[in-house]
Amino acid sequence: MQAGNALSSRPSTPSGGAVAGRSAGELRAALEALRADVVVVAAELLDSWRPRIEREEYLSSARNLAHYVALRRHELRELQTELMPWGLSSLGRCEPRVMESLDAVCAALARFEPEPGESPSGPDPAAFFRGSERLGENTEAALGPTPARRRVRIMATLPSEAASDRELVRDLVAGGADLVRINCGHDGPDAWRAMVANVRRAEAELERGCRVCMDLSGPRARTGAVSAPSHLRLRPGDRLTMTPSAPPPGEGRIAFECALEGVFERLRPGHSVWVDEGKLGAVVEGLDRDGACLRVTSALPKGARLRPGKGLNFPDTELALSPLTAKDREDLDLVAELADAVGYSFVQRPGDIALLQEELGRRLERPEEIALIAKVETATAVRNLPELIVQGAGVQPFAVMIARGDLAVEVGFRRLAELQEEVLWLCEAAHVPVIWATQVLDRFVHKGVGARAEVTDAAMAGRAECVMLNKGPFIDDAVELLTAMLSTMEGHQLKKVSRMRALRSW
Repeated sequence: MQAGNALSSRPSTPSGGAVAGRSAGELRAALEALRADVVVVAAELLDSWRPRIEREEYLSSARNLAHYVALRRHELRELQTELMPWGLSSLGRCEPRVMESLDAVCAALARFEPEPGESPSGPDPAAFFRGSERLGENTEAALGPTPARRRVRIMATLPSEAASDRELVRDLVAGGADLVRINCGHDGPDAWRAMVANVRRAEAELERGCRVCMDLSGPRARTGAVSAPSHLRLRPGDRLTMTPSAPPPGEGRIAFECALEGVFERLRPGHSVWVDEGKLGAVVEGLDRDGACLRVTSALPKGARLRPGKGLNFPDTELALSPLTAKDREDLDLVAELADAVGYSFVQRPGDIALLQEELGRRLERPEEIALIAKVETATAVRNLPELIVQGAGVQPFAVMIARGDLAVEVGFRRLAELQEEVLWLCEAAHVPVIWATQVLDRFVHKGVGARAEVTDAAMAGRAECVMLNKGPFIDDAVELLTAMLSTMEGHQLKKVSRMRALRSW
């Protein structure tokens, strides 16, 4: 492509020695060629997305997303390096305003070497920051009003006690929770109604809004009945069997049940099976009429216990599962009545989101008003993220949750940080909010004392639009701590941009 040729063969790292950079005119020509390519590719992308976009107000954001996807298909590292001596390496902060950023850099370069008769002018500040404003507007639509002292919202998962303990809920809202999450995999309709009633009561008493998100269970694979000695700890090399029904006890073999429909039909020798958020890893050695024969490949140093009710992941296996189970459809009746937002697990393709939108349309007079939160927890969801966003945000308020627990098992811990960043960037380009989730301040929530690493993680979470805390005995204290941390960090960092707040530590 023309733009690719314009960016060829230059030193690519600022630390790799002297950079023989191009002149301002040459860089401008390269950027203009890049811009032209982005326009063409983005137009094709937007045309393919257009049938999914029912909300006309989202069209400009979808266009920016298309521009970003087209731009990031180019290798831009050496161009960034060449722009640095000119004080113009701003493409790394272009997510909410792709074309405006390209135009601003071109205009700045034109001042160094203007064409004959040319009088370069700077960008319009209002237009330049419009993408960030759209992100703010879409965040308010999906996650509620911006808190008084910070940009980032806090979502707190309600424990079962929230159904009966009004003070617990009130303390959460008073401490800074902007949203609460009800996990429909636990408790039941009566408890959910009571939880929501307590939230609405706290809102009225405190005169402070708090959105309710009800999280559908989805087709979650878990260990069922287990046949193994209670004291057994599995180690690499041990063998066990995964069965489609409860294994008979006392057979002498180690076995556990996985009743999720369709798993055994798609498992193949060599596929990985992970248990309990990656604490136990195994590989399929063979399949027979009894189930799948597994060999343990990874376990904790002291070995891993095999217990019922633990999550299962199959990262190598394409499971043709509907993300909406029969239970989810039953729960949706109450979700449609009570919730401000619906959390959607195991989303992988645009058709999955369309399915939920269809179900909401059967239950709500104005389904476009309820927010949809898509949980990104598989490699397939990451690959399809632009289309997932367009399908969701093109119809209703929409947010993306980075479900780091399952995502880490699915893609591997080595790639988790990289993919987390890519999701943040892409969503910012799409002007949709991100919820940073799973194990945030986890030790603090459960023990009341935080670990050093999780404090840093919580501070980094400020680059998202919302941070989710799981339930635990110290959840109210964690909300207060997170409120203080986020308020402080926003003085230093806004998304990817350093704000250069005065340093007063020395």
